[in-house]
Amino acid sequence: MTLAPLLQVDAVGKSFGALQALDDISFDLKAGETLGLIGPNGAGKTTLFNILSGFLVPDRGQVRFMAQDIGSWDPMRRAQSGVVRTFQKSLVFPDMSVCRNLALALLALQGNGYRWWGGRRALAVAEAKARQLLAASPLADNCQTRVGDMSYGAQRMVDILIALAQQPRLLLLDEPTAGLTVAEAAQLLGLVRQLHADAAVVLIAHDMDVVFRECDRIAVLNLGRLVAVDTPERIRSHEAVRQAYLGALARQEV
Repeated sequence: MTLAPLLQVDAVGKSFGALQALDDISFDLKAGETLGLIGPNGAGKTTLFNILSGFLVPDRGQVRFMAQDIGSWDPMRRAQSGVVRTFQKSLVFPDMSVCRNLALALLALQGNGYRWWGGRRALAVAEAKARQLLAASPLADNCQTRVGDMSYGAQRMVDILIALAQQPRLLLLDEPTAGLTVAEAAQLLGLVRQLHADAAVVLIAHDMDVVFRECDRIAVLNLGRLVAVDTPERIRSHEAVRQAYLGALARQEV
């Protein structure tokens, strides 16, 4: 039996004044699948991510998650429904421990926000859940470690753990391996597969080795349009993809 798509993007478009940032973008994604999103600078990757995560509303088209039209949902409603995003810049609290960062994310997802200061029982429950999540990660011994004292790679892993703590069905990873060593990148993405193998993942990365190694399919954007969506093997030899990157390089040299 063929599984129904978890995510369906149908003819999505977005403009900023006279600038057509996205034009007629369509693709789908199944549970457990990882889709790499690549393209030259200005291709529309960040705009598409902002639409998927609720920070922008599309002008045209439809975004469906688990068969529901979520195009008008705000980021919090999407996160509570299982659409979780990370950002290029780390959003951890450096003066707090790893466990406290994870607990705060869990409480925020429940709509408690900063009221955890007055809710000791809620905080204790959240930190117990945080310790369970940490136990299955390479940071198992760092529950009480101050995040600001950790390496950059470890801090990025805390970012990923915060996202995974929200039990995503769809995980949007924005440059999660930027600034990491090859070993750190492999460890971080391995953690995603280990803890949420059934989640669908959309991954933006400029490191082509990471994209071609980790993704089941790759979507290529250029000038706001979808050039191709295919397996890594076919994308490597796709003539339109080659032309998109060669054209982008030529424009940068002018």
